[in-house]
Amino acid sequence: MSLDLQDLSGTFSTADIILCLLLSFALSTLVGYVYRGTHKNVSYSQSFVQTLVIVGMIVAIILLVVGSNLARAFSLVGALSVVRFRNAVKETRDVGFIFLVMGLGMACGARFYTLAVLGGVVICAVILVMNRFNMFRLDVQRQVVKAQMPTGEDLTADIEDVLAAHTSEFELVSTETVRGGALTELFYTVRLRKGHKPGQLVSALQERTRGQRVAVLTGYDQTDL
Repeated sequence: MSLDLQDLSGTFSTADIILCLLLSFALSTLVGYVYRGTHKNVSYSQSFVQTLVIVGMIVAIILLVVGSNLARAFSLVGALSVVRFRNAVKETRDVGFIFLVMGLGMACGARFYTLAVLGGVVICAVILVMNRFNMFRLDVQRQVVKAQMPTGEDLTADIEDVLAAHTSEFELVSTETVRGGALTELFYTVRLRKGHKPGQLVSALQERTRGQRVAVLTGYDQTDL
């Protein structure tokens, strides 16, 4: 019994399928390890990385099925349009990795193997270089201060006195009511003075806000009382 599938598809053989799947798996796995090695936030998800590998291989299969047949392409678009994804992407760079594995899968499925290998290796190398040298980092050292106060009392001047003592600059971003109008919440962007800690600012603000909730957010760190 022959295992050659060329008679069924008319466009690819068993060797094409095996090579396509193995190469898409290898390149998607490379992307997955690059993603894991360069991830810096606490939102890392093992299932997301595994999904990257699966997506790369699935896209490769889809391109094998479609080939140059427009009728199949439109049929697949119609079939896939019923799929709805409700998971929010946690980081913008995750979208880049999704498109990367999709592109590599498409290259493998179209049997542009050299393009897939060179493109995957070069792009992964670029990601590693940017991560290694921390490229495009903007070191502004600014924080976000969120302070609540009773709606009936205007403590804005007291809050800004504390900010003036602990920060080199601050700016009111927004004012809104919370808890059904019982509290007023102020948002500031600030730059702490050298030697001043977020915890000290929180303590000083709570003395002026009658013990209401105060938060200082600094990058990925949050001091919240």
